[in-house]
Amino acid sequence: MRRLSVCCFNSRQHKHLLKKSGETMENPQMKSDNGNPENFHENMIHPSVNSADNIIVNHDFSNGLDSWHPNGCNGFVVSAESGNLGELSARSGGNYAVVTDRTECWQGLEQDISGKISPGSEYLVSACVGVSGPLSGSTDVRATLKLENHGSETSYLFIGKASVSKEKWEIVEGTFSLSTMPERLVFYLEGPSPGVDLLIDSVVISCSSSSKFESARIGAGDENIIINPQFEDGLNNWSGRGCKVALHDSMADGKIVPQSGRVFASATERTQNWNGIQQEITGRVQRKLAYNVEAVVRIFGNNVTTATVQATLWVQTSGRNDQYVGIANVQATDKDWVQLQGKFLLNGSPSRVVIYLEGPPPGTDILVNALVVKHAEKIPPSPPPVIENPDFGVNIITNSQLNDGTNEWFPLGNCNLSVGLGSPRILPPMARASLGVHEPLSGRYIHVQNRTQTWMGPAQMITDKLKLFLTYQVSAWVRIGSGANGPQNVNVALGVDSQWVNGGQAEINDDRWHEIGGSFRIEKQPSKVMVYIQGPAAGVDLMVAGVQIFPVDREARFKYLRHQTDKIRKRDVILKFSEAGSSSLLGTNVKVVQMQNSFPIGSCISRTNIDNEDFVNFFVKNFNWAVFGNELKWYWTEAQQGNLNYKDADDMLALCQNHNIETRGHCIFWEVQNTVQQWIQALNKDDLMKAVQNRLTDLLTRYKGKFRHYDVNNEMMHGSFYQDRLGKDIRANMFKTANKLDPSATLFVNDYHVEDGCDTRSCPERYIEHILDLQQQGAPVGGIGIQGHIDSPVGPVVCTALDKLGILGLPIWFTELDVSSVNEHVRGEDLEVMLREAFAHPAVEGVVLWGFWELFMSRDNAHLVNAEGDINETGKRFLALKHEWLSHARGQVDEQGQFQFRGFNGTYVAEIVTASKKVTKTFVVDQGNSPLVVPIDV
Repeated sequence: MRRLSVCCFNSRQHKHLLKKSGETMENPQMKSDNGNPENFHENMIHPSVNSADNIIVNHDFSNGLDSWHPNGCNGFVVSAESGNLGELSARSGGNYAVVTDRTECWQGLEQDISGKISPGSEYLVSACVGVSGPLSGSTDVRATLKLENHGSETSYLFIGKASVSKEKWEIVEGTFSLSTMPERLVFYLEGPSPGVDLLIDSVVISCSSSSKFESARIGAGDENIIINPQFEDGLNNWSGRGCKVALHDSMADGKIVPQSGRVFASATERTQNWNGIQQEITGRVQRKLAYNVEAVVRIFGNNVTTATVQATLWVQTSGRNDQYVGIANVQATDKDWVQLQGKFLLNGSPSRVVIYLEGPPPGTDILVNALVVKHAEKIPPSPPPVIENPDFGVNIITNSQLNDGTNEWFPLGNCNLSVGLGSPRILPPMARASLGVHEPLSGRYIHVQNRTQTWMGPAQMITDKLKLFLTYQVSAWVRIGSGANGPQNVNVALGVDSQWVNGGQAEINDDRWHEIGGSFRIEKQPSKVMVYIQGPAAGVDLMVAGVQIFPVDREARFKYLRHQTDKIRKRDVILKFSEAGSSSLLGTNVKVVQMQNSFPIGSCISRTNIDNEDFVNFFVKNFNWAVFGNELKWYWTEAQQGNLNYKDADDMLALCQNHNIETRGHCIFWEVQNTVQQWIQALNKDDLMKAVQNRLTDLLTRYKGKFRHYDVNNEMMHGSFYQDRLGKDIRANMFKTANKLDPSATLFVNDYHVEDGCDTRSCPERYIEHILDLQQQGAPVGGIGIQGHIDSPVGPVVCTALDKLGILGLPIWFTELDVSSVNEHVRGEDLEVMLREAFAHPAVEGVVLWGFWELFMSRDNAHLVNAEGDINETGKRFLALKHEWLSHARGQVDEQGQFQFRGFNGTYVAEIVTASKKVTKTFVVDQGNSPLVVPIDV
């Protein structure tokens, strides 16, 4: 390889334009020197560059533009299989990137390689490039590094260049070495004249030599980035955070000794919960890398026997508020050492990072034996579970029909069981929707009497009948006896070892039979599982009939939902061609490609997320709506009275606007008391009313017309802070005032456990009553928010809730959807259940996920993308669904000068190639029952 000299230069004028990547219809054909692209592709990289050690992610664009970013221009990827418009030269089936709409020479394609380069090592660069467009002769394509450090001017390092002409691939190659590392390092390709498209087939950057610096690289290997982690060097590098720290070889007259090593440390004389022991790790932790944290801790003193110890990051970034990142917590005791474990990742480039331990009450010491922070190893995903003979639809309850009396059933507690006659003889509706045609029920029921506790009822052991990772649907008819004082909750529950699992609930306030429907799944082998029915107050009889617990056949449900989706989300389209003598178009080839489905699918994002280019790239590529996790909530925008902070929300809104992503305003108020700032809770009634009015005025005036939706008063079914203090009218008045301040916004109610059958406080019936009550008070409720934090979802249970809510005629949105499973395949199936149910239901008008990136979600094991950017099996399932919901069509113009197809709502491009020209037409298919006629002038 030719060794290139490198130089560093400053003051280059670069513009960073936030544009949405575009598409172009013309895709160039590239040829090698011998005109055989297939052979050329195998030999295009210099043999001395080791592609196996390539630090470039998605180096051959096999995953589209993932991890790549057009700099001030647009880009797309061409492949033989993608169905892109135009004719392609696939070169052994490979992909290549096209960088287009370039108005400056420096505009091109870039990738952030921060944290992947070791100081002192030499790196070899080889990129296969080409050009297309208005070019005669040749032009230079350059490989460049951009080095960014906070507080200093950006510098650029030239790596190499190649002279490139049209229809020919060339190699840009060079080497570079850095003695010190910048805060941010970006590799990019640039150079052709404005208007000329830059084509990139593949890029390889690999290390050619290691140096003495390689072994000292911190933060990306197996080494602990904590200095003096077991206090062998005393308290060097450690300090107290608002308290004192001390070193011990034992405490409490020798009762407390180190678990390992010779000594341990204590954070003592603590006067606040946040006081603790800390170490600064600035410069030793790298952005966009995931770190595992492990600590050995216990507590001592002040007569506290158990308390939470938490590991926290304190992150300072120039121009931003301080950030506190909770890593993990553990319930520590004064008896034994316990292990705290967690994981974190930094999106941005902070100026200071400190890790510390905090949490116990003031006066209680935190004891630390060791602290380890290491780069997290990538753990391969679990394979899909193998379930032999799942027996879908087969009831695992023995003697469900009570043909054998109460055999296999036993009373939980000192109650009495007997068999009665007169219960419903048909399955409850939700079970019927899953099982279809079913034999009639016997009409017998279990009568539970002499109940002295709410948990008393009929029970059955089902330990040996359950299979791990199967999703089970729960169904039963229940009724209560006389003597109840008000509505009564009845619950089908499971005791899984020592854990309570909710199988479904119903609220009963009459003497009718009621359906209970729910679901559950077990993912860890239990030693004992018992199902039991409980709930009414002591002294109230309970009657139970037709208990069913059966594994659900999700694929069968998916088949039904695909049919429903085709009916409600697609429309017939007629492309009508006009030309003098249109008969000449007969048989002309037509290709139709859907570019985007218009159904809203969004995600929750946070301010820190948008500092991560990989996060942003996945977000803008796969979502068309957004909601802010915390940054619009009152406790964020006005944590202290009078100190308003809208900067984070402004930054996030700007990102969404630049990428044509619509936004939901979440939320104006939150009715649950423990989410309300202390300064608000301390206000008297008059001052609280003024504060509420100020909040409405400030927020909705500032963002008038910018948020399409607002969740006005979050979780009113589960809290009543404002209503308790300001009266019942305050809720409707919040809606009225919000509507007056921003009439363009749709105002939503928003709550959880609406769709899963496991919370009677927010069941569909109660939610409907709540909405009607608000409307009767004049509240302009415009939409129904179902949060969708759900476990082991079952389609008919979810659909039943949607059917009930649909009678109100209001648009329904899933506003915070997430699912959780330790197995990525099962998690992906859960997500598919929810997305398909939503997409197939006519009352649902949008779905917003409550995040997708590991470590930035409210639930564990809920992510679609792993912390360092790898799309997991759940994410692949999500992307496959989005791909399924795009319609493409090919065919010929018929005798009537038309081409007909049926497709999803959204944006399309049609391409018609005649003998003399090619015509493209962009059009939108919106919702409608009659065929859409699209005129095309050829």
